[in-house]
Amino acid sequence: MGQQWSNVFPPTPTLTEKNLSDQAGKVFIVTGSSGGIGKRLASILYQHNGTVYIAARSQKKAEETMAEIRREHPTSSGQLEYLYLDLGDLTTIRKSAEEFLRKESRLDVLWNNAGVMVPPPGSKTVQGYELQLGTNNLGHFLFTQLLHPILRETAKTAPSASVRVIWVSSSVAEMAPRPAIDFSNMDYHREEGLWTKYARSKAGNVLHATEFARRNVDDGIISLKLIAHDPIFGAYTELFAGLHPDITWDQNGGWIAPFGRIASPRKDLIDPDLAKQYWEWTQEQVSKYL
Repeated sequence: MGQQWSNVFPPTPTLTEKNLSDQAGKVFIVTGSSGGIGKRLASILYQHNGTVYIAARSQKKAEETMAEIRREHPTSSGQLEYLYLDLGDLTTIRKSAEEFLRKESRLDVLWNNAGVMVPPPGSKTVQGYELQLGTNNLGHFLFTQLLHPILRETAKTAPSASVRVIWVSSSVAEMAPRPAIDFSNMDYHREEGLWTKYARSKAGNVLHATEFARRNVDDGIISLKLIAHDPIFGAYTELFAGLHPDITWDQNGGWIAPFGRIASPRKDLIDPDLAKQYWEWTQEQVSKYL
């Protein structure tokens, strides 16, 4: 209860737009950044001269967001780029990754920020997965796998522990049933409530982050999961996870709580056996789209 309470009333952020260092020369992707937390994060990164890809489905909304951010920071030497990304259709994600790879030779931080929360009952992805599972877990997993080679290459020359993948979860993950993933009901033929499905998808983000950290430690890529919050303060949490210099290999696979604290999630959410099993299940679902 104490940790949950501290997440509702977190301490003062330690990394904000006021003390972030210059990000010139770095390249970032923030999924779902045409609004909300992702938009605020993209704005801070651009303000400090980073190259930021607004990865989103709606080009119109993304262009409006980029225009607004440019107006807010007219002296920035950074770049804002739109990247089409529909996490609800696995057949399109490879093309999105390839478009990024055509333009860039490095990727310093990938924020898997986009998400669907409690959609109308019966909502599904193009491939027929429950929408929260398909978007929050399968889509981001596939996108990350396709970008893994460029992350690995960037890590070879970047400062140690600076190349990172951030999997944005939620405190709702702690409310997922036990076990957090029910492999006998991945198609929800036994109906569960929308909030339960959302909690399971957020637990899935934690499990993916845990297993990614285990699998990629030799590649020089840090993997972190975090709890989101209201837009600007949620952005500070994501900023801390993605760029705080105090994060080292000791925190690889760690859980970042608002507004930039190392915390401990429910133990079964970071269970290595469950994380490995869920990774392998997800890999099987997306393998033909890789």
